[in-house]
Amino acid sequence: MPRNTAVEVGQRIATIRHARRMTQAELARAAYISLAMLKSVERGARRPSDTTLEAIAAALGVDPSRLTTDAARHDSRVHVAIPAISASIAAYDIPMDPPEQEFPELLEAVDAAVGWRLGAQYTLIAQQIPSLIDAALRALHHSDGAQRRQAARLVVAAARAADAAAFKYGYTDLSARLIEVMRWAVRQADDPLLDASTAYVRTETFFAARAHAAGLRALECAIDASPPPAGTEAAAVRGALHMRAAVIAGRAGDATAADKHLTEARLLGDRVPEDSYLGTAFGPHSVRIHEVSVAVSLGSDHVGRALSVARKWTPPSSLPAERQSGFWIELARAQLWAGLADDSFESLKVARFIAPQHTREHPWARDTASTLRRLKRADAETLTNFAEWVGAV
Repeated sequence: MPRNTAVEVGQRIATIRHARRMTQAELARAAYISLAMLKSVERGARRPSDTTLEAIAAALGVDPSRLTTDAARHDSRVHVAIPAISASIAAYDIPMDPPEQEFPELLEAVDAAVGWRLGAQYTLIAQQIPSLIDAALRALHHSDGAQRRQAARLVVAAARAADAAAFKYGYTDLSARLIEVMRWAVRQADDPLLDASTAYVRTETFFAARAHAAGLRALECAIDASPPPAGTEAAAVRGALHMRAAVIAGRAGDATAADKHLTEARLLGDRVPEDSYLGTAFGPHSVRIHEVSVAVSLGSDHVGRALSVARKWTPPSSLPAERQSGFWIELARAQLWAGLADDSFESLKVARFIAPQHTREHPWARDTASTLRRLKRADAETLTNFAEWVGAV
């Protein structure tokens, strides 16, 4: 049977629209398409173009691959866009022509890109971010005073969104270059909290190089240099650094340091609301997710800690999709180690439902699916189908 027929795509759109309690008129307005087109698409009478499909997905707040089963198409579009992202930062420190966009319009566009990052919508990021980075850099080079500092923040936000796609899809050299752009722009922003938040992202370079001990030292230096956690934002930024330090300490096999940083993160998490955000979501729920992450990072001997968290709590849907799916992927790994193969597969399926692109590109999801398939060769074909989808076979 052909995959992704127009009827199948239309049914998925209608189903998610109903779940969001949106009328067809509301969805059409949010996606900037005509009501007649949306009705035609939902009936299966018309197959939406890639651009229309992504506009509908963005309006529904889901990844475009949730509306289709052909994930490879979206992945290939990310890979195709990578050279344009690289080109957009090739001369980041050299003034170019003034930006064509008005500043409020640019601010709105970068805010949308931040939303795509939190929602793990890498296809949208890859397609739109090169022009946003270019515009933000032009604004930075052609402004001064308060607007220059704001433009620097936009450069950091746009580069971080681009880094999300680059890092997840294995372009670690490009990721490192984007982080250097962020660190350069932070100096123009004159914002110690943003500087600390950028140190959080820099840890990716240590993860990629498996230089975990060095990454832990870098994060501890960033914690020492960050502003005192007197207010909500300062507490959230320092708490996020402690969360990150706990995970990389786990990867380094330093259980003592991991527990110390996790304790500090819990104390700070109890002082702030869950939606505290300065580039990185932080709050009590985020700390619980990192408890699982730390346990899995420390290895199979610590699996009980991860399972204990999951028995009492699962992440609410209000958290960023990428963070939710990360919880389920890491829990699946712990469940596999504990001999809970069926539970492990269910967790992978939940992760896929929440953030398909994030799950498909996560090496631990691929590794867990591959092991499950080896252990349960006689199982239903759904496991094999999942393993093929995630690239484990």
